[in-house]
Amino acid sequence: MVDLHVHLDKNYTVDEVGAAHGDLSVAIERMAAKRAGWTAEALHARMTRGLEDAWRCGTRALRTHLDWPDAPAPKSLPVLLALREQWRNRIELQFVSLTALDRLDGHAGAVASAVAHAGGILGAFVYRNANLQAKLQRVFELAVAHDLDLDFHVDEGLDPTATGLRCIADLTTRHRWQHRVTCGHACSLSVQPAAEAAETLRRCASAGIHLVALPNTNLYLQGAWDGTPLERGITRLREAAAAGVQTSIATDNVGDSFYPYGSYDLFETFGLGVQMAHLAPVGAWLPAVTVQPARAMRLAWDGLIRIGCPADLIVLDARTEHEMLTPRGRQRTVFRNGTPIARDGTR
Repeated sequence: MVDLHVHLDKNYTVDEVGAAHGDLSVAIERMAAKRAGWTAEALHARMTRGLEDAWRCGTRALRTHLDWPDAPAPKSLPVLLALREQWRNRIELQFVSLTALDRLDGHAGAVASAVAHAGGILGAFVYRNANLQAKLQRVFELAVAHDLDLDFHVDEGLDPTATGLRCIADLTTRHRWQHRVTCGHACSLSVQPAAEAAETLRRCASAGIHLVALPNTNLYLQGAWDGTPLERGITRLREAAAAGVQTSIATDNVGDSFYPYGSYDLFETFGLGVQMAHLAPVGAWLPAVTVQPARAMRLAWDGLIRIGCPADLIVLDARTEHEMLTPRGRQRTVFRNGTPIARDGTR
């Protein structure tokens, strides 16, 4: 499995920070208030815990977003770079700088330069921004200048007037940056009129945008908390696939304000996404956590088993397709280099 969108720098902090109970802005504020007090040692321990969890569950590559609120690189960057080397032969790690688009507007050049120097991906949080196109235009110009891939948190809310995804698709085509842009969340797409959403997805397909659904976090954050929520928060996965958009399902947050539960078992997240978005048949959607995110990360191996590929694979206990999403069916043996690893991650 390949996990295209996680947050290793924030994981396992919910007991320290507190749960946001569905309020995205509260989660952002609480995490920001605590972030300055985190040490490199604490970051290393939490990030390592997440990687070990992912390793045991059968994930071979992760792309993590790192909170990057100002021009200087965050404390988490050198920790991540060290872990990238330590885990090189087990889990391949990529990182994305995550800055609110309005804040990024003031120091985008410095962030882009630092990201390029560290071998990362340039990112931003985009939602209902004033002067949206001009600010995104600057991000694209810097990506082209520094030869950087882009990865956006976009339209993470249920405002049907949010148009960040469409704007990104148009700028991707304009700058000829096809197949180098990933967009996560796109929750607003789920509440827009069908014709409007279809047009946005058509533009995404033309631009080679890769769309990532985050069912755990968006089920928790989207919709009202004063009663049973009617909105599910997941983007239009089925319509995107039908339109020719490459799609993935990813873990997102684990044990923090944004999502106080969960683990780095991507297969469990996949099972939730299948049920939320009515993805059937189940087997046809397995590429959303294997081949498609591998291609979005431009990994050397796409994950398809063939002669000459790495001997890395997962054998599920499931006897039928429907049993894959049961507790028994999800039990698995993870092979690394042809050797099964134990449940504690050892060989």
